[in-house]
Amino acid sequence: MVTDSSSEAVGATDSAVSADVPVSGSAEEAHPDHEADIVVTGVRRKENDVLGGVSVLDQADLTRQMRPSIGETLAKQPGVSATSFGPTASAPVLRGLSGDRVRVLTDGIGTLDLSSSGPDHAIAINPITAERIEVLRGPSALLFGSSAIGGVVNVIDTRIPRHEPDGPIKADALLSYGSAANERSANAAIDVPVGGHFVLHADGNYSKSDDLETGGHILSKELREQALASPDAEIQALADLKGELPNSAATSKEGALGVGYVDGDLNVGVSVTRHLSKYEVPIRYSLDPAIEPEAPTIDVEQTRYDARAEIPVGGFFNLVRARGGYANYHHDEIEESGEIGSSFFSKGGEGRVELVQSEKSGWGGTSGVQYLQRNAKIRGEEKFLPDSRQKQAGLFTLQTYVQGPIRIEGGVRVEHSKLDADADAQLGTPERSKSFTTWSGSLGGQYEFVPGWRAGLSLSHAERAPAIDELFANGPHGGSQAFEIGNPELDPERSNSVELGLHHSKGGLHLTANLFYSRFSNFIFQAPTGEIEDDLPVLQYSEGKATYYGFEAQAEAKLGEALGINWGAELQGDMVHATVKDFGPAPLIPPMRVLGAITGEKGQLDGRVEVEHAFDHDRAAPNETDTAGYTLVNASLDWHPFAAKPELTLSLAANNLFDVEARRSTSLLKDFAPLAGRDIRVTARIGF
Repeated sequence: MVTDSSSEAVGATDSAVSADVPVSGSAEEAHPDHEADIVVTGVRRKENDVLGGVSVLDQADLTRQMRPSIGETLAKQPGVSATSFGPTASAPVLRGLSGDRVRVLTDGIGTLDLSSSGPDHAIAINPITAERIEVLRGPSALLFGSSAIGGVVNVIDTRIPRHEPDGPIKADALLSYGSAANERSANAAIDVPVGGHFVLHADGNYSKSDDLETGGHILSKELREQALASPDAEIQALADLKGELPNSAATSKEGALGVGYVDGDLNVGVSVTRHLSKYEVPIRYSLDPAIEPEAPTIDVEQTRYDARAEIPVGGFFNLVRARGGYANYHHDEIEESGEIGSSFFSKGGEGRVELVQSEKSGWGGTSGVQYLQRNAKIRGEEKFLPDSRQKQAGLFTLQTYVQGPIRIEGGVRVEHSKLDADADAQLGTPERSKSFTTWSGSLGGQYEFVPGWRAGLSLSHAERAPAIDELFANGPHGGSQAFEIGNPELDPERSNSVELGLHHSKGGLHLTANLFYSRFSNFIFQAPTGEIEDDLPVLQYSEGKATYYGFEAQAEAKLGEALGINWGAELQGDMVHATVKDFGPAPLIPPMRVLGAITGEKGQLDGRVEVEHAFDHDRAAPNETDTAGYTLVNASLDWHPFAAKPELTLSLAANNLFDVEARRSTSLLKDFAPLAGRDIRVTARIGF
C-alpha cells in the first residue's frame, strides 16, 4: 500500500510503525496502516498532517514495483514520471521537473554521482537495496537545497544499523526474475550484534538483464514513416524493427559493510559501499545514411563512505543529528569498437547537521546547516564541460506550531553557491567563476474543518543557482544528442508557488489531493539556435518566464467482504501543464494520467488488478514530437505462506498484460526506445 501524505523534510527515517496490529501472518500485516505514524526526513508526524505531498513505498510495495532503476520503480506514484532513457538510466520526473531540479538522496545525503549532468547517466543506486523510498513534493522539499525545487526522492537503506537485532542475527534476502529482459536480481543483507550495543552490517547484490523485449515497433510512427520514405534500403528496413530493444542489456553488482552503535535514541555509525555497473544505452538510429548510429556502453564505478550520528540532548534541543557522505565516482563511455570514447570523474562530499527542538506548547522545529563540495572533469572526444568545482553552503530552519485543529508551518533556507571552471583549450573557453546567494521560504497552514478532514494552503518562494552545465557547457553531448552551449550570464532560477491540499483518512476511505501553481521569473531551459555543430543541433541555455500548474490525487476505499475476500478500490490521477513564455510548451512534460485498481485480501493472499491510462501528449515543445497515449493492464498476487513468518513474501506479477507499445513523453529516447512489453515477474523476499 503506498501512502501519500506530507511532512517536513530533513534526513533519514525509521520504518513506519503500525497503529493497529493485524492478525499474525495475514496479508494485511505486510502493509502499514494508514493511521500509522510515518517518518519522512527525520520528523515523525501522523499521516494526515498534510502540507504538500509525500508518497512512501514500503517493502511490500517495493516487492511488487521493483525495477532496475529508481525512475521506473517510482513511475506509478502520483505526480511522478521517469526519463526512461533505456531500462537502466531512468531518473524520476516530479511534477514535470527533472535533472538538477530533483534531488535523489541516499538516506538523506545526495548520490554524489553525475546523474544530473546527462540523461544517459544512471543514478548510482540500485533500488534492490532500499528498505523504503520516500518521494516529497511541495515547499518542504526546499530544505534539502536549491536543487530540490522540483522535489526529493529519499532512498532509505539499512547500511548503518539503527536497531539491535532481537536474535543472534538478522537476515533479509530478495530474489527476482523479470521475463521482459530476462532480468535476474539478488540481494542479501545481514545484521549481527557483537556486544556492547554494536551491530555489524553486510550486504551485497547482483543484477543482470538482456536486451529489453518491447510491445511493438522500436521506432515511433513518425520515424517509421520517414524511414519508409527514404530511398536507402537499409534506412527503410528500420521501419520493420520490432520487439527486442537493441543495446539495452545491463549488469550491476554492489557490496557494503557498516557498523553502528545503538543505545536507545543514541545511534552512531559508518558504512562503505562499492558500486559497479555496466549498461548499454539504446541506439538512437539516424535516418541519414551518412551518419552511423552509435551503440554506447557505460561502465560505472563508485566508492562511497557514509556516516551518521543521532545524539539525544536535553534543553531547548532534544536531538542532534549529523549525516555525511563522501564518494569517488568514475564512468567510461565505451564505443562499439571497445575503445573508451569519454571518461567522466567526480569526487566530493556532502554533510548536514540538524538540531531538533523539544516540542513545547505545540511549538517544534528543526534547524541546521548543510555543505556540499564536488570536483568534476571529463576526458575524451565528447567533453562538453571544462574541469569544474562546486561549493555550496546552506542554512535552514523549519518551524511548526499546532493548536487544536490548526497547524502552521514555516521554513527558510539561505544558500551560497560558488562554481568555478578552468580554462579549456579543447572547448575554447576561458577560466570562469560565478557566485550566487539564494533564499527560499515557505509558509503554510492546515485546518481540520470536520473530524477526519483536513484542508491546507501553502505559499512558497524558491531560488535555484544555475548548474555547472547550464553555465559552462560548450561541446557535444552524446546523451542529449546536441551541441550544448552554456550561458555564464544566467541569474538564479526563481519561482513563486501556491499549493492547496485536501486529506481524509478515517474509516474505510483514504483520500489525498493537491493542486499546485508555480510561476518562474527566471526559468532556465535549452532552446535550439537553428545552427549545426559537429553534426549536432546547437542548444543554448536561456532563461525566461514560465508557468507550471497541475494536480495529483489519490483515493483508496475499503469495499467490504464478499466471497470471503476483503475488497478494496484505488483511483489516482495527475496532470502537469507547463509553458515557457516566447518559447511555447515546456519540454519533457508528462501527459495527464489516470490509474484504477481493484484489490483483494484473503488470509495469507492479497491480489491486485490495475489499469493505467496515459493520454496523448500533443502539447509538445518546439523541438519535440507528439507522443501517443497508451493503456497498460497489470495484475499481481502476493502470498505470505507462513503465519509465523509474515515477512516471507512470494510475489507473481504480470505487467503490460496485453503487450502494448508505450512511450513516455518525458524521455529524450521515446521515438527510439519504447517501454517494456509483457513482463512476468517472480519475486521472493525473506527475512528472519
